[in-house]
Amino acid sequence: MSDEEMIDLASLGDEDLVAQMHDDLYDGLAEEIEEGVRILLDRKWEAYRVLTDALVEGMRIVGVDFRDGILFVPEVLMSANAMKAGMAILRPLLAEAGAPRMGKMVIGTVKGDIHDIGKNLVSMMMEGAGFDVIDIGINNPVENYLEALEEHQPDILGMSALLTTTMPYMKVVIDTLEEKGLRDKYIVMVGGAPLNEEFGEAIGADAYCRDAAVAVEMAKDLIARKHNQLGA
Repeated sequence: MSDEEMIDLASLGDEDLVAQMHDDLYDGLAEEIEEGVRILLDRKWEAYRVLTDALVEGMRIVGVDFRDGILFVPEVLMSANAMKAGMAILRPLLAEAGAPRMGKMVIGTVKGDIHDIGKNLVSMMMEGAGFDVIDIGINNPVENYLEALEEHQPDILGMSALLTTTMPYMKVVIDTLEEKGLRDKYIVMVGGAPLNEEFGEAIGADAYCRDAAVAVEMAKDLIARKHNQLGA
């Protein structure tokens, strides 16, 4: 850490500071990220620019190395926590400015399942990519999903399961959305260790996501496609 402590963030030019913040995010250094965010805001950077150039881009680099097996879950969680520290400063400013967001997602682990590391990782990576994420936690019956969808009107519903015994519950949720005529309103993404592509297709999900990095890419892609369809 000695080299790190010697870097005076305030003495760096904007470009070097942003590059240093990418490194600090990669290393999971929350205090340095908070300091960097404050310095950029003091330099009259808009909150949205700080979010996209420093945090989202930094997390994109983390996501690529996570996908390629260079970084592992504990390291990515540290990066995501550092990003959260920066987001805590930016969130009220973004809301005030009415900054554009990538989209909104409701995510939760299904009924009977109390695993949440994968879900938390997806939440953090999605936030890091500029999405609004409402995490409804673990052990969610279909009613919880319906309430959250009604309250938050998201673009995406994300469901997670880590047990072979709980993953069929995802179909219960999707079938209920079908019955209520709501299925087409939402992009449904599913993930978790026992799942695979075939299962995702069989239950009628829009996407199966192998990991958090894939989830972010798919979400961006599906949102863009949805907007194109609406605009067509």
